[in-house]
Amino acid sequence: MSPDERREFARDLGSRLPAGFTLGVATSAFQIEGATHEGGRGESVWDAFTSQPGRVVDGSTADRAADHYHRVPEDVELMHDLGIDSYRFSFAWPRLQPEGKGSLKQAGVDFYERLLDRLDAAGVASMATLFHWDTPNELRGGWFNRDTAQRFGDFALQMGERFGDRVGSWVTVNEPATVTLEGYALGVHAPGASRLFNALPAAHHQLLGHGLAVQALRAADVTGPIGIVNVHSPVVPASGSEADAAFASLFDVLHNRIFADPVLLGRYPVAPEGFEPLFSALADVDPADLLVISEKLDFYGLNYYAPSKIAAGSGAPATPDGASAAMASLPFHLEAWPEFPVTGFGWPIAPEFLGTALDDLATRYGDVLPPVVITENGASFADAVTLDPDDGTPRVHDGARIDYLAAHLDAAVRAVSGGGAASVIDLRGYYVWSLLDNFEWAAGYTQRFGLVHVDFDDFTRTPKDSYHWLRRVAESR
Repeated sequence: MSPDERREFARDLGSRLPAGFTLGVATSAFQIEGATHEGGRGESVWDAFTSQPGRVVDGSTADRAADHYHRVPEDVELMHDLGIDSYRFSFAWPRLQPEGKGSLKQAGVDFYERLLDRLDAAGVASMATLFHWDTPNELRGGWFNRDTAQRFGDFALQMGERFGDRVGSWVTVNEPATVTLEGYALGVHAPGASRLFNALPAAHHQLLGHGLAVQALRAADVTGPIGIVNVHSPVVPASGSEADAAFASLFDVLHNRIFADPVLLGRYPVAPEGFEPLFSALADVDPADLLVISEKLDFYGLNYYAPSKIAAGSGAPATPDGASAAMASLPFHLEAWPEFPVTGFGWPIAPEFLGTALDDLATRYGDVLPPVVITENGASFADAVTLDPDDGTPRVHDGARIDYLAAHLDAAVRAVSGGGAASVIDLRGYYVWSLLDNFEWAAGYTQRFGLVHVDFDDFTRTPKDSYHWLRRVAESR
């Protein structure tokens, strides 16, 4: 689209958003806060992971990240000027409870009180995530250890008691699929384990921790609604062969249904025929655990980035987040999408599959599906700051990101209003990933997702064209 077309589309899109629809932006603590050695913060598994040579593409750490810890007033002012309704952030578990147990660290509590004070003053609602991947390193075994679920429930109770009247809405766990698959099965993310299908206990323990956290927040009588965030990737076979179809079905269970079915249906999905032995870790789950995991939710958070195309046989050792020797040992692989343009990460830009993800949720879960919020959607591109030739003002022209966001938000709105399967979904909001350029996990600082450009040397913030575009959408409602 041309600049004029983008402006016009922003006005049209804003006018089509339903009344009460939330527009927001999202971040996570580890990716933006920095100050990893201040205020008594403990070490997370990600701190340990980034200290290991070769784990992060550019050899960087998140010790400074986007320096949000010291720049809360500036960042909240950016949100206020953007005109969004809500800010989704995460509480850093190691900053608040350095050992993963015990009382909350007062310096950490004070930091988040200051953030919430600023948000309140700016008229920006809060959506707080309790766990966005930064497991305290003192919890030995991490999510492979069932005790971590109990510790997380205890943490949630204290957080509910301390912040229950201040937080607008609550997310328990963010993307347990990514933590399990990339962190415990394939070794691309922290803690760097390569257990393959033996990683499934980490999935169960995260879901159990989620259920215990829901119970804890309700016991603390928090005022805001409670949900979980799962990342969904619609899966298609690479060809019409029986083998590709079988492995596509397997991957759909692994990536999507293992993490949604227990939460929404109270049971794990049936293993695809022929693959039953791979799911032995979930075969004899205590029914009492499933009752906890399926605690009723107030909303369901959907993260969408890209679809997955699956082919039988070994292939390039690629995961969405990097290469993995463990991935190369599997009897299936991810295929490329030559029919779609790609992001800086190489992910296919396929907004129609966001509609597919919503259709799948509606078809699979029907009446038990609570209201849905798209809690993350965004794209990385190779952004650069240039000076305006007329007045010398710093600019970041990221038209590709504008087109990405426009197409995906439009696809979501059309999916739930177009008379198809997704039309039964009560879609409550859309959060852009991310407000700021940040530390992008194993990719370090090589991928920029932000609406705001961050200079990682002096931390200057420069709103990109996409920031101004989203503001136009918000103003046009």
